[in-house]
Amino acid sequence: MTTTLTRSRARTRTAAALAALALAAGLAACSSSSSTGASAAGSPSTGASQPALSGTVTVFAAASLQGTFTELGKKFEAAHPGTSVKFNFGGSSALAQSIVGGAPADVFAAASPATMKTVTDAKGTASDPAVFVRNTLEIAVPKGNPKHISSLKDLAASGVKVALCAAQVPCGAAAQTALKAAGVSVTPVTQEQDVKGALTKVELGEVDASIVYQTDVKADAGKIDGVDFPEAAKAVNDYPIADLAKAPNSAAAKAFVAYVESPEGMAVLTAAGFKAPAAAAAGSPSPAASGSPSPAASPSA
Repeated sequence: MTTTLTRSRARTRTAAALAALALAAGLAACSSSSSTGASAAGSPSTGASQPALSGTVTVFAAASLQGTFTELGKKFEAAHPGTSVKFNFGGSSALAQSIVGGAPADVFAAASPATMKTVTDAKGTASDPAVFVRNTLEIAVPKGNPKHISSLKDLAASGVKVALCAAQVPCGAAAQTALKAAGVSVTPVTQEQDVKGALTKVELGEVDASIVYQTDVKADAGKIDGVDFPEAAKAVNDYPIADLAKAPNSAAAKAFVAYVESPEGMAVLTAAGFKAPAAAAAGSPSPAASGSPSPAASPSA
């Protein structure tokens, strides 16, 4: 009888021990599953976490990008607290020469692949430039169009004062391409170093017309009128952007370029009248990726 009782108690203790082990194993499995589920739900792993951006991002950009990039800079700062975006707007050719000459900058956004090529030839970019928008020319005239200008040929008429961008500036190179396509020769009364300078001459009434970008006419619609012309289709400018090899703030530079190319950035740019690059629409590589100029921008020095 005693032996039977002892065996019964032993079996009971063994069963209890096995039950305890099974419970412990179940709890461990639940804990592991819960941890994995939390990670899958979006908890970043140590290796995947990204350091917060900080510091100043210095962006050299074509004058025609002033309005849109100023807005994008504010949005970028809001998205990345601790950063500050500083701009240097001007003629793309002058900006490119400044970068090659050692001016501290993080990002370069040019109004033509040809001016970007000045920087890529000097191995000044950290990554291949990519075309992010395109821009088309338009004739800017004072409100009411007092000289009744309707085509490029009208710019060559006697008594019509015209302002153009200098030939080495992308807007000037594109204007010369359009004028050549129209078979028109124009002697400007002034040649400006960037498109904003040419536009200002119209605003002030110092000239009767100027060839600028559609985006500039749209942004200044309250002060001037615009005249479309068919030859503009033969002088479309591609705008490339790249982070720079000697960028003082390389991490923020790459982030700014990515933001410009993001859907949020493109929404701001297209609202201002810029067009998406043809390569993006076709799904092919950007013509600026190799640093070589597109046919439309080739005349630029």
